[in-house]
Amino acid sequence: MVLKTFGWSFAVTALGLVAAVLFGGWTALGIVAILSVLEISLSFDNAVVNAGILKKMNAFWQKIFLTIGILIAVFGMRLVFPVVIVAISASLGPIEAVDLALNDKDMYQQLVTDAHPAIAAFGGMFLLMIFLDFIFEDRDIKWLGWLERPLAKLGKVDMLSVCIALIVLLISALTFAANAHQHGGAHVDKAETVLLSGIGGLITYMIVGGLSGFFEDRLEEEEEREHEAEEAAERAGKPRSAVALAGKAAFFMFLYLEVLDASFSFDGVIGAFAITNDIVLMALGLGIGAMYVRSLTVYLVRQGTLDDYVYLEHGAHYAIGALAMILLVTIQYEINEIITGLIGVVLIGASFWSSVRRNRALAAAEGKAAASDEKTEVSSGV
Repeated sequence: MVLKTFGWSFAVTALGLVAAVLFGGWTALGIVAILSVLEISLSFDNAVVNAGILKKMNAFWQKIFLTIGILIAVFGMRLVFPVVIVAISASLGPIEAVDLALNDKDMYQQLVTDAHPAIAAFGGMFLLMIFLDFIFEDRDIKWLGWLERPLAKLGKVDMLSVCIALIVLLISALTFAANAHQHGGAHVDKAETVLLSGIGGLITYMIVGGLSGFFEDRLEEEEEREHEAEEAAERAGKPRSAVALAGKAAFFMFLYLEVLDASFSFDGVIGAFAITNDIVLMALGLGIGAMYVRSLTVYLVRQGTLDDYVYLEHGAHYAIGALAMILLVTIQYEINEIITGLIGVVLIGASFWSSVRRNRALAAAEGKAAASDEKTEVSSGV
């Protein structure tokens, strides 16, 4: 099972490390290995959240996620995206941007750094909306009940998530503007960039998430009608028919997953510049890490891990909330990637341990109930 799920990841790792050695020797190998670990540690929460969405999709779309999806993730976000950002922010043509990335790495890194406020605002708002919509939803299973119960009540207020997200964005933009003014006003225009990029992230979430939810609801309605028709046919002695999945629902869920992955990858791409400004090594290292995140997502789905450890999804969404706020804070302040990764690991680790304790408690309760029933049967027999 492990080899089947992670086989492509192992193969890509071997090829990526060999390519690194051929490109830049053993030093390049070390850099690529470090970048791979960085990407995996920063994106574990991504895998958990992705698994929660992917388990709703059939085997065909899971394969699409692992094939076409990984091409988008590795080549699109880890290689093309940084070049596109530089091209847009510096008003360069695509060929000029690629030439800059390969031949003037210091200038390339500087241009990506200058574009960071826009990237952080877009990704931060997208991830913040995911977190807010999660905590404001009333769920049967609650991890931190003392916090989640009152938040679920507040969630009944219409558009509360959007209002809070816009307030956070406005504060972020104004804070950045004030900071720029204190430093001579050289980057005052960045405040407007932050505001527009953040709104762009919010709109993207609402469009993609809204379409995904709409078609998912349509899919559930069609399955319910099909199920009722099957039961009626069965009662009439007719053969059962297979339920057909709605292609649009799966497509928009796939699209939502790709935008989600893109938002998660922002911190990894930006953080990679702390290790290297070589676009080739960056693509190799982050690409290997992205493969493991993809494989881990499918592994969680096929093993039913989210069903067995019910608080994992909660921990991952709290990690998303933390990452969203960190991205917004990095508009003005620099935060070490180790801190970003550790916050996610700690939150998911805590939720996993809470799930284990819950499972043990339930097993113990079931054992006591079974022993009590057996004792009652023995007494009745006597």
